[in-house]
Amino acid sequence: MSVQLLGPPGARALFERMRNRRILVVGDVMVDEWIWGTVTRISPEAPVPVVAVNDHSFTVGGAGNVANNLRALEAQVSFTAAIGTDAFAHYVSDILSAEGISPDGLVRIDDRPTTRKTRVVAHNQQVVRADWESTASLRENDREKVCRIVRAFAKDVDAVVLSDYAKGLFSREVVEAALACPVVVADPKPVNLRLFKGVTCVGPNVHEAAQATGIAITGDDSLERAGAELLRILECRYVVITRGEHGMSLFGRDGERFHIPSVARTVFDVSGAGDTVVAVLSLALAAGAPIETAMQLANFAAGAVVEKLGTATASAGEILALVEHAG
Repeated sequence: MSVQLLGPPGARALFERMRNRRILVVGDVMVDEWIWGTVTRISPEAPVPVVAVNDHSFTVGGAGNVANNLRALEAQVSFTAAIGTDAFAHYVSDILSAEGISPDGLVRIDDRPTTRKTRVVAHNQQVVRADWESTASLRENDREKVCRIVRAFAKDVDAVVLSDYAKGLFSREVVEAALACPVVVADPKPVNLRLFKGVTCVGPNVHEAAQATGIAITGDDSLERAGAELLRILECRYVVITRGEHGMSLFGRDGERFHIPSVARTVFDVSGAGDTVVAVLSLALAAGAPIETAMQLANFAAGAVVEKLGTATASAGEILALVEHAG
């Protein structure tokens, strides 16, 4: 298929159309706790490094990182997620508010911890990670609260992003509430794949696509079979499979096929790159971009964020710089 390649003028025009688009993010949010330090010795208590801490910070990850990526591109973002009533729930609310994202869509659940991931980083390398979370499905009354909020927001936005980290938020009812919006982009975990039937686009990575379809993706033929199988299972309009250093591949319901190489100049950390892809895809589609154009912009955005440590966002200026570098 013949596709116009995205250059600097087209990217600038698209960013203008994307600005102030209204996007609803629904998904599993988590507090990312970062402990930064240096290692100069091994503990006398056990053969583990001793980290001398010199910084301690908090960010929001999971669906929160999707929302942050959207805000970095000047979208208007609404947000719905389930959190606990513990101390770390306040971090979610406060960090979202500081980013200009209303916390009004958060559903607080008494007997559920706010998902938290604590990473200890020394010399730009993770030493260890500790997780606090529940992956149990929401109780019926909590699920109904989420559905009511999603249904109300979905009617008034340009696109909905469903960011699934398999922490128990999603059910078929939640997805159906989101389908009140004409553009719904999902990033499902394989275990929940069939919940997302009927969305506009799904954006799994190559490992998730293989797991979800049971097809070992080892080359172009198996990639084609996996893309076609995802289209069949989900009855969606598009499947975009991210393939790391091999770029991204599009499979469309009407036979569209489009493959683009990675544009990353250096890969420092791939954490959160999938969040960036689904955020930019959604925002570009909300602005009326063709899927091939949205995919190219998302590819450049992913190339920008993997050059940073940790879950990160990319501004329009940073993405444009990469577009210009690619010529």
